[in-house]
Amino acid sequence: MTRGLPGPALEALRGSDVDVWVSPADRALAAEELHAAIRGADAVVTMLHDRVDDAFFTAAGGQLRVVANVAVGVDNVDLAAARRHGVMVTNTPGVLTDATADLAIALLLAVTRRLGEGERRIRSGEPWAWSIDFMLGRGLRGKTLGIVGYGAIGQATAARARAFGMEVVYTRRGQGDDRAQVGLDELLERSHAVSLHCPLTPETRHLIGADALRRMRDDAFLVNTARGPVVDEAALAEALGDGVIAGAALDVFEHEPEVHPGLVGLDNAVLVPHLGSATVETRTAMAELAAANVIAVLAGSAPLTRVT
Repeated sequence: MTRGLPGPALEALRGSDVDVWVSPADRALAAEELHAAIRGADAVVTMLHDRVDDAFFTAAGGQLRVVANVAVGVDNVDLAAARRHGVMVTNTPGVLTDATADLAIALLLAVTRRLGEGERRIRSGEPWAWSIDFMLGRGLRGKTLGIVGYGAIGQATAARARAFGMEVVYTRRGQGDDRAQVGLDELLERSHAVSLHCPLTPETRHLIGADALRRMRDDAFLVNTARGPVVDEAALAEALGDGVIAGAALDVFEHEPEVHPGLVGLDNAVLVPHLGSATVETRTAMAELAAANVIAVLAGSAPLTRVT
């Protein structure tokens, strides 16, 4: 295990017929540390910051049977390399859907109602007093939310947005007969808020760049709880500073944990440190699912979830 997991997952692994090694370092391992740690392993439980590629599989050795990634996304895993080495890859979908959708709406509310800006003002000790036009934000009812990526998390976010009285349009892979499904350009042009829920792939890297931002309304807000590199942060910082769009709320970052310096000082940017699945219940369920997948594969059974 490249990093510690919640107690129930550790107990499940230690209670099975395997020897368990857990990295003592509470941080992402450097590549050379990671490769040394996994040598001879039959199974590796990885985190989203671990790069799983040809060098990883070679370092582990031919006995490696499964990599259990504690995340829905597998952009840190070279799936083609996994297939070449005959290694199964599992992930943890489903269990984090609600937590991530909740955070997407929380971020939307935070940026549209200027909550971060207001809290910073209170904490700074700057004088303030109520007035009819003090720190006015934007309401959600009657507005359009555009969801880029209409998988489980996108659909859960849509359900929450509809409860706030929003209209929802979305993009997804494949064509359907739902009139709410539109092309990306139309979604960007129509939406008062755009929420990103697509996986990170070569096609979606910098999907939201300078051109896409210029297509958005000047009173629109961008929310990203997907993966940081889906957004060109330099272009976003420039667009926010120039008033091309009204604001943005980001849970993930292009070069995580670094944040583009142009975003940090902007009042119309809400920035949180990758908290999409960060509830006790959700992170525990993710870890337990990864552990169950490892136990199943090593016992010769099918895992609960499988990518390759």
